[in-house]
Amino acid sequence: MSEINNAKTIFFDVDDTLYDHLQPLRGTLQDVLGLPDEFPYAEAYHRFRYYSDWLSAQEDLSAVPEADAVERMRRRRFELTMEEFGLPLQSGQAEELQAQYLSRQFEIVPFEGAYELIRRLQAEGHTVGLITNGEGEHQRRKLEALDVLSFVDKHLIFISGMTGYAKPDRRLFEYVNKQSGTDARSSYYIGDSWRNDVVGAVDAGWTVIWFNHREALPESDHQPHFVASSYEEISRILTFECVQA
Repeated sequence: MSEINNAKTIFFDVDDTLYDHLQPLRGTLQDVLGLPDEFPYAEAYHRFRYYSDWLSAQEDLSAVPEADAVERMRRRRFELTMEEFGLPLQSGQAEELQAQYLSRQFEIVPFEGAYELIRRLQAEGHTVGLITNGEGEHQRRKLEALDVLSFVDKHLIFISGMTGYAKPDRRLFEYVNKQSGTDARSSYYIGDSWRNDVVGAVDAGWTVIWFNHREALPESDHQPHFVASSYEEISRILTFECVQA
């Protein structure tokens, strides 16, 4: 990269942004339901994420949720997703799917180019961190599996279950700015979820790179500042942005 004129604050989402979140779901559906390779797993993943977010909002799981409410959401998202694809679940299958899915959550690897970009940004003097929704210990175990804790400052990792706010609530991004001593005007957020990442960060006044590697459609009138489908594209965008005066 060229020499930077001013340091930026750059935060990344975790699930399906740092790593491929579809793979644990694909393996789970294949093992439990015996689905074939030609099943539209990407479409199912999109609906699964939609129901996860929608049910979480219905259950108000943004702060410190009750365990029963979380488990109810986790089972119901499988039921609703499979109903959409004409595959209603039998008794006990939602629980089996959730158990399998949970066991696969930590068998994950980063997207190609993700860590190289983060380390390069850090070396150039930018503030780089993570913002993710989820229960604190569960998300920390993912970060440990990804080995991201070895090079991202723990004080720049924000998990909704440990802050009291969850995306898309703009207060989470405001909290991050306050805690990290940064400013929304120089803050960038990279994430895959329209509802959580684009909506939340745009509302908070951040510059947003929508990592739309699954070719999803916008869900509101919000406008991401950039759209990328690979880390190569994200890198090019940040290269340009970081050398601007």
